[in-house]
Amino acid sequence: MSSAGVHSTSPSILSDFKEITKMRLAISVVFSSVAGYFLGAETVDFVTVLLLSIGGYFMVGASNAYNQIIERDLDALMDRTKNRPIPAGRMSITNAFIIASLFTILGLVVLYIINPKTAMFGGISIFLYVSIYTPLKTKTPLSVFVGAFPGAIPFMLGWVAASGSFSIESGTLFMIQFFWQFPHFWAIGWWLYDDYKKGGFFMLPTGKRDKGTAIQVILYSVWTILVSLIPVFGVTGRLYLTPVSGVIILILGLGMLYYAVRLFKLKTADAAKRLMLASVSYITLLQIVYVLDKFIREWI
Repeated sequence: MSSAGVHSTSPSILSDFKEITKMRLAISVVFSSVAGYFLGAETVDFVTVLLLSIGGYFMVGASNAYNQIIERDLDALMDRTKNRPIPAGRMSITNAFIIASLFTILGLVVLYIINPKTAMFGGISIFLYVSIYTPLKTKTPLSVFVGAFPGAIPFMLGWVAASGSFSIESGTLFMIQFFWQFPHFWAIGWWLYDDYKKGGFFMLPTGKRDKGTAIQVILYSVWTILVSLIPVFGVTGRLYLTPVSGVIILILGLGMLYYAVRLFKLKTADAAKRLMLASVSYITLLQIVYVLDKFIREWI
């Protein structure tokens, strides 16, 4: 049956909804946005937190749904994606498009309620992800560079939601998540290289699992660590990190760097998978440390 057809299969409607919106990814993005909000808010407004969470999920869900519509034929070729709702025939293209469009509208409206700039950046994120990053994935490794822009918006978006403006603080949060995208996605590209090759995706900077790619992974891991430590020096406005928290961030970063060096030495899919997991742990724990650092300083 064609990818536009619909079957009655065992996965539930709820599980297909989770898959088409990539629920786990969407939740991690919402987590980043909320962390950014806590950092930027002088007084926490939990209504805004709720709106940011809902609007953020809508925007990420919309991007993922559009992505799966565009890549439906390529998804059918890869083991990890062939059972997604559209290529598996459980969801029609029309229904997926309705979900994506509805989520886009609702997401923009909800984020606009917070403030116009938050909605603007949310809209930019969807446009870059769907209209530029997705088509480039089958054409050039530079797609990862383009994809790093929408991927870096969530952490910054939270600060914009709290302050209503783009500033050095939100710009720093953007840079942290921007540089982090490279070792993270190159690790995924290396780990799933053979599967991506079936779909014709170009994810690695040299196009191959080689020394050149591994060196770039190490370099961007180092840049990620350095950018993450900039707030320690008190040059990023209200975004500040105490030296103690800076040491913690450094230790976490060295942990990620260890796995990047390990990938350079071993050049295996397993080493890449471990780096991917380490990178996820790094950005998650970094955001927690940043938030705890701020609130502990305020309580003291």
